[in-house]
Amino acid sequence: MQKTLLIVDDEASIRQSLTGILTDEGYEVITAPSGEEAMKLLETETPDLVLLDIWLPGMDGIKTLERIKETYPDLRVVMMSGHGTIETAVKATKLGAFDFIEKPLSLEKVILVINHALDMTKLEEENRLLKQKLVQGYELTGASEVIVELKEMISIVSPTNAWILIMGENGTGKELVARSIHRQSKRAHRAFIEVNCAAIPEELIESELFGHEKGAFTGATEKKRGKFDLANEGTIFLDEVADMSLKAQAKVLRILQEKKFERVGGNRLISTDVRVVAATNKNLEKEMEEGRFRQDLYYRLNVIPLTVPPLRDRKEDIPLLAKRFLKDFALKEGEEEKNITDDAILILKEHNWPGNVRELKNIIERLVIMTPSDVITGHDIPPLGKDDQTDNSSVHLIDSEAADSLREAKMDFEKIYIMKKLQENDGNISKTAESIGLERSNLHRKIKSYGLAAKKDT
Repeated sequence: MQKTLLIVDDEASIRQSLTGILTDEGYEVITAPSGEEAMKLLETETPDLVLLDIWLPGMDGIKTLERIKETYPDLRVVMMSGHGTIETAVKATKLGAFDFIEKPLSLEKVILVINHALDMTKLEEENRLLKQKLVQGYELTGASEVIVELKEMISIVSPTNAWILIMGENGTGKELVARSIHRQSKRAHRAFIEVNCAAIPEELIESELFGHEKGAFTGATEKKRGKFDLANEGTIFLDEVADMSLKAQAKVLRILQEKKFERVGGNRLISTDVRVVAATNKNLEKEMEEGRFRQDLYYRLNVIPLTVPPLRDRKEDIPLLAKRFLKDFALKEGEEEKNITDDAILILKEHNWPGNVRELKNIIERLVIMTPSDVITGHDIPPLGKDDQTDNSSVHLIDSEAADSLREAKMDFEKIYIMKKLQENDGNISKTAESIGLERSNLHRKIKSYGLAAKKDT
């Protein structure tokens, strides 16, 4: 989009020459001969940058700068002066001027400063958008009673330093809750370190959590900081904490009690100040009864318990979640956001979602990829029953993270979709092509490329 520049100078020759030069550079230029006229223009125009002369009749440049910053604090202003002094430049900078250009103006200098100022504006805008996306990404979506109560609990406990145990089934959003707690805490400006306890081999978990010294074991060619070290003054998230070995649990309990630890192969105690947020999809009371989880660690972690409800218990949130995922996918792929009809939502509400929110997200992404039109209807939604998840010949939900690219995901979905339609039409190519609106020859090529079985037309 063409950027707009406002030039404020009482000399007509400067306004004309700058207008010609900057227009040739691709900018849209508007001008004002005084500070008063500039302020009037700003009521109706939204320039991206102001070039402002200091010596103006009536309201001078410094006063105009002050007024601009009071009313439009994000608007960048570059000062120009043929009689500038260090004192004036310092005053203008303190009032918020981006830069100071001396007259007679150098064309190269003017263009360089303008480009620099606009680049800074662009970076700040991108930074704001990224922060906004991060905030939105850590927000729980839903207006159901259980989610509203959970949000209220999060807002109450987040500003404290209390340790929190998050419980819930796989795919319900336990990590989302943990990140939301950290974002609303006093430690938000510090690190959030996630540890997937289920994914780390037992023999490496101590090294991951506490770090190791050089030469501590075979392959330890250099010193490594552990997760508790990296999370100092921040938050450590122990995901799937019940999957740690009893030995690792004892080590974690010790650090939680003493707030000190030793690296593997080291003998120096290192102090740490971390807030612990743990999560599990298991019944810890049952795990304790069967001797797989330490009772003392449970009571240490379970200061404030939070439970994330499964999606089947908050189906009224499905419309909001579906629209959220449609928007997220469009942003990620740089495509137009698709709409979803009420009949499609009703079908989604009928499913019990054993995979919870994660399963819903996957099916929404699949529908976006596989639906050619801009609107997803009930006819676009495949069967979502249990049989479809256990029968190898039927349509499965594909995890969007499994494919390395959008093209691969589309190919995977297309193969499954064609396979399903062939089954519905008893392998008849012509009937299948007609039902999906594809030329028979094109369908035949796809069947051959995907190695699918089909009957000859009769």
